[in-house]
Amino acid sequence: MQFAIEAKKLTKKFGTNTAVNGLDLQIKPGEIFGLVGPDGAGKSTTMRLISTAMTPTTGSAFVLGFNTLTEEEEIRDRIGYMPQRFALYGELTVNENIDFFAEIYGVPKKDIVPKRKELLEFTGMAKFGDRRGRNLSGGMQKKLALACNLIHTPEIIMLDEPTLGVDPISRREFWRILYGLTNVTIVVTTPYMDEAERCSRIALIREGHLLNCDTPENIKQHYGTKSLEEAFIKAVETGS
Repeated sequence: MQFAIEAKKLTKKFGTNTAVNGLDLQIKPGEIFGLVGPDGAGKSTTMRLISTAMTPTTGSAFVLGFNTLTEEEEIRDRIGYMPQRFALYGELTVNENIDFFAEIYGVPKKDIVPKRKELLEFTGMAKFGDRRGRNLSGGMQKKLALACNLIHTPEIIMLDEPTLGVDPISRREFWRILYGLTNVTIVVTTPYMDEAERCSRIALIREGHLLNCDTPENIKQHYGTKSLEEAFIKAVETGS
């Protein structure tokens, strides 16, 4: 079985600080996989490493079988990567933002309009095509960022804390959209345990270390807890 993403002893150091420490991960095609932990756990750094946005200090990572160190272009053509501060253009309309990213990703011109229309319908943004990005709510900006990342039909979408700073209703709506995606592997970082519950599998991470990796239900059973919050506390206490 070829994993969608595989990391082997992935490590990233910044001076004397080790942000990611010997991380081993195997993410299956079609999963919604969560990197879960508090601020400073190493989630975003891990996301940058597997998305080719950052080079590891040691270790390796493979995305769709391609090496992140030597085959960056092959990977970037096949993924969507939405960092915490996605660079939407406030002066451009929703339609113009999507068209701009379509051109960056090399989407054929004949396909841009029908794909844009499909994505706007899918994300519930069809009525806002002419609204400027700066005039969108936080939740709508997140939807637009997702649409921009889906315009080239990626095989993997990587989302770094995509619902940070948006209201609970917008968070639920965003996850409803994610559940509607088909034939795509989703990797998401989140500090929210209620969002972790929505994932197929999760990796609990603290200070760059992988504490456990399994389904949310299996993790709760492993630690004998009723909630992921309690399971995470026990994982920290036991170190595994």
